[in-house]
Amino acid sequence: MYKTLISAPELAAHIDDKKWIVVDCRHDLLNLSAGRDGYAIGHLPNAVFGDIETELSGSKYGADGAFRGRHPLPEKEALAALLRGWGAEDDSQVVAYDAHGGMYAARLWWMLRWLGHEAVAVLDGGMAAWQAAGLPLTTDVPARAAGRFTVRAPFVSTVGVAEVVDNLGKGERVVIDARAADRFRGENETIDPVGGHIPGARNRFFKDNLQADGRFKEAARLREDFAALIDDPSKAIMQCGSGVTACHNLLALEVAGMPGAALYPGSWSEWVGDKSRPVATGAD
Repeated sequence: MYKTLISAPELAAHIDDKKWIVVDCRHDLLNLSAGRDGYAIGHLPNAVFGDIETELSGSKYGADGAFRGRHPLPEKEALAALLRGWGAEDDSQVVAYDAHGGMYAARLWWMLRWLGHEAVAVLDGGMAAWQAAGLPLTTDVPARAAGRFTVRAPFVSTVGVAEVVDNLGKGERVVIDARAADRFRGENETIDPVGGHIPGARNRFFKDNLQADGRFKEAARLREDFAALIDDPSKAIMQCGSGVTACHNLLALEVAGMPGAALYPGSWSEWVGDKSRPVATGAD
C-alpha cells in the first residue's frame, strides 16, 4: 500500500493493474481548460481525468448564501460517486498526479483520506518524472466498470471559518499559509479580491517542500523545516488561497512523520468574502 508518495518506476510496475486507479489532476487557476486539454494531448496509460473546478470542488455558496471559497469541498457522497465511476473499490490503490509538483494531486490525496481511504499516493515528480524515466503517454481514455467504493471514517480533519475567527483572539493554534510569499504579504494578488493574510498566520510556500527536480524533499529535511513553524501538528491549521495547495503542506507533513494538522478548506478566498474579517499585510 502506498500512502504518501510513489515513484514513477513503482507506478509503472502497476499501471495496468485493474485494482489501481490513476487520476490526472492537472489544472491551471488562470486557464480552467488547461488540465483537460493537456489530458487530451497525452496522459499516463489508464489514467482518468479529475477536474478541480467541476468534480473535485463543491458549491461556492452555502445554504445560507455565504461564499465558501473558490474550491470548497464537495459533498462526500458526490465525491464517492465520482470515484465509483472511475472504478474505485474499497481496496483500490489510488494514485494522483499532475505537472505542477503535486500542487493539485495533493488535493485529491487529501480528499481520499477525508473519505477514509488510506491507499492513496501522489506520483513524486509528476509527469516530468514519468517522462524522464522514458515511460509512455497515451491519448486513450480508459473504459472502467463502476466500482463499489464506500465512505468511511476520515483520516484527516477540517476547521471552519468560525473556528479560525475564534482562534484569532486565543492563538491556541498556528495557521500556516501555503501561498507564495508575495501574496502572503499582500503584494501581486491576481486571484482573490483582497491581498494579505489571516492575522497571526505564518508562511510556508508549498514549493519549498520540493527539490529542484520537482520531487519532494527527504523526510528529515521536511521535518526540520516544519519544526521551525509547528510545535504540535495537532494544533496546526493549513490554509492557502482556496484549500488546494494547503494539501501539499499536509502531504509534506505526512511524509515528514508529523501528521495531525487540519485543513481550512475555504482558506483566504472564503476569508475575504466577508469584509468584517481582519486582514494583515507584510511579512508578519
